[in-house]
Amino acid sequence: MSFALPVAAPQVFAPAAQAQTVGRIIVEGNQRIETETVLSYMQIGPGDPFDSEKIDGSLKVLFQTGLFSDVRIFRRGSNLVVVVEENPMINRVNFEGNSEVKDKDLAKEVELKERTMFTRAKVQSDVQRIITLYRRQGFYSARVEPKIIRLPQNRIDLVYEITEGVETKVSSITFVGNEAFSDSDLRSRITTAEHAWWKFMSTADRYDPDRLAYDKELLRRYYLKNGFADFRVISADAELAPDGESFYITFTVEEGPLYKVNSVAINKGDTNLDEEALRKAVRLTPGEDYDATKVDKSVENITIEAGKAGYAFAKVEPDIKKDEPNRSLDITYNVTEGPRTYIERIDIIGNTRTLDEVIRRELRLFEGDAYNRVLVERGRRRLTSLDFFEKIDIRDEPGSASDRVVLIVEVAEKSTGSLNLTAGYSTSDGVIGGISVTERNLLGRGQNVRLDTQLSWDRQTVDFGFTEPYFLDMPMSAGFDLFGTRSSDTDTTSYDSTRYGGALRTGFRLDEWQSLSFKYTLSRREITIDNDLRNDVSPAILDSEGVTWKSSLSTGYVYDDLDNPSKPTKGFRGRGVLEVAGLGGDVYYASLDTSAYYFMPLLFDGVVLKLEANAGHMEPLTSDDIPIQDRFFKGSDSFRGFKRGGVGPRMDNTRGDSDAIGGQTYAIGTVETTFPLGLPDEFGLEGAVFSDFGTVFGAPEKSVTESATGLCLDDGNAPADEECTVHDTMAFRLSVGAGLIWQSPFGPLRVDVAYPLMKTDYDEEELFRFSVGTRF
Repeated sequence: MSFALPVAAPQVFAPAAQAQTVGRIIVEGNQRIETETVLSYMQIGPGDPFDSEKIDGSLKVLFQTGLFSDVRIFRRGSNLVVVVEENPMINRVNFEGNSEVKDKDLAKEVELKERTMFTRAKVQSDVQRIITLYRRQGFYSARVEPKIIRLPQNRIDLVYEITEGVETKVSSITFVGNEAFSDSDLRSRITTAEHAWWKFMSTADRYDPDRLAYDKELLRRYYLKNGFADFRVISADAELAPDGESFYITFTVEEGPLYKVNSVAINKGDTNLDEEALRKAVRLTPGEDYDATKVDKSVENITIEAGKAGYAFAKVEPDIKKDEPNRSLDITYNVTEGPRTYIERIDIIGNTRTLDEVIRRELRLFEGDAYNRVLVERGRRRLTSLDFFEKIDIRDEPGSASDRVVLIVEVAEKSTGSLNLTAGYSTSDGVIGGISVTERNLLGRGQNVRLDTQLSWDRQTVDFGFTEPYFLDMPMSAGFDLFGTRSSDTDTTSYDSTRYGGALRTGFRLDEWQSLSFKYTLSRREITIDNDLRNDVSPAILDSEGVTWKSSLSTGYVYDDLDNPSKPTKGFRGRGVLEVAGLGGDVYYASLDTSAYYFMPLLFDGVVLKLEANAGHMEPLTSDDIPIQDRFFKGSDSFRGFKRGGVGPRMDNTRGDSDAIGGQTYAIGTVETTFPLGLPDEFGLEGAVFSDFGTVFGAPEKSVTESATGLCLDDGNAPADEECTVHDTMAFRLSVGAGLIWQSPFGPLRVDVAYPLMKTDYDEEELFRFSVGTRF
């Protein structure tokens, strides 16, 4: 037996060994998916031993492909059988019941598309995506139910049945813990707004969790800007009303004390920077209330100064030490030479319309430049100010070497075109209407084009403009305007006026607050007098009849640090325009027109004081008089209590009254206080009291007699040797009044009642004034 055993052993054990290895892998149930595709996912193959762990791993991998709704693997003799049930192919995806959200927006949101495999997990994920999208639109009661319509060849139509429900609005916004600022003030600082019937054109009254998170950041910035260095938002809770139709939002805040700056120091470390130059770059000085925005601006300015001095990798970190008992801060700016890092590449993604160069020129960073986080943030702010994008995300990733970084700029574009239709009534122009078409990012090049038309009974205007913000790839704007105006206000000017022409302009920013501009204008002006009025107007008006060409060059300077351009509460804005006419044409004069506004909050919350000053003067450059249509006409909106053109020089006419002929010098000041009326904030109403004061004078005309003109009449309406008197003095005028301001859905509406306390006999009064829009 011992001799025969080695010979017999192979025959005895061979069948058992073969039974423990995989002979073949058989795939069953597949229709569209190739057998080779299924086999490629298997972790076990023919000839391999049967291994339960590999079989289980193959089962998991096949499920993870998303191609199959069911997979079974079992042994059949020496073969391994894989039975699959394929997921159906989606033939079409439809949305039903939606009216507030368009199909194309829903299609962008869902993951399942036509000609993709259906999986229940992805359907449930898409349902949540659609619900989230509706909640962002303010529909928190929206429901989504997916339905499947089976088709031949294992295909399906996927239908999302949507029940939108009612729009969920923000009913109230309250603040807990605020003492320095009122609820109404804080509400004006956030983007979410309370619902009101007249806010039908706004979406700010919809509850959005992302917007609420942004509002928390806005509150933090506002308090840090106003000296509350310890401020924090403890919570921002949104409670859904029992009826499911409104939200109640409550911000709980902790203000902390108001801090003042005690000292400011600069630690330049091992650098040899000029400390005096660095001090000039600091925006916050001892004695001021702490302002985090000025600290950030100081860091940016110091970094730039260091870069100019050759320290491209300078790092500036503010060290702020609190003296809580004295409520003061000591700020030290520490300057160090950071690690040398360069920008290897700048990748821009997400811009389907805006050209790369439009984004790159605002970054002002290029491949090979030194990487500096402050300069990157500065570029982000410039991109934000374009108002072309809903989202801007700038991040850095490691480059090909330790001293290289790749800058990723990801943007999400938004609509930049607008069509505005306006209608209303003005006490100056009667019924008015207008159409305005604007595109701020023409063809994705960052260019601005606009067309404005305004129509009223007495005045019609058309204005077309085009602006290239980076002319010849330089940080300066260039553009042109085409305009036409026809005025027929015989009650004010006693003549009809037409004007059309064009202008070329350019400008650039000097820094964050200052800008400078230049403009060349060529226009044709014509004054016509109706034959029925020809014998009734003053000699000055008759002398102005005809056509003149005006060719002028002007330069303008603006300084603006207002906290809010539409409703300022703090800050200063100054403007000056110097114009010289006489570069050809028929008109020769030089003029300077200036204005200044200063806003400051008063003792009580919501009360704002405005100090305004306006002044102008023009001088003829030849012996000819300055034409009437170029002079200063003040009144109405510019000097309340008086009609348009009702303040300043006038000349008698044959109707027994006088015509406004305009002045060559004016100076007008305004003191105005706006205040809340104690009504709910959603009404958008506030009051104002004001006083306008100043003078307009300097007409070149002199009094003439009837014998020279044959136009003046005596008291008996018969020709006489009587002077056509020019009324022109430097008399001081003063008016006081009150107003009501409504922040309507169509823009600020204002009603003023003003009464002149000091005036001349020839001034023309206007008690009531209705206007649309702001006064500067």
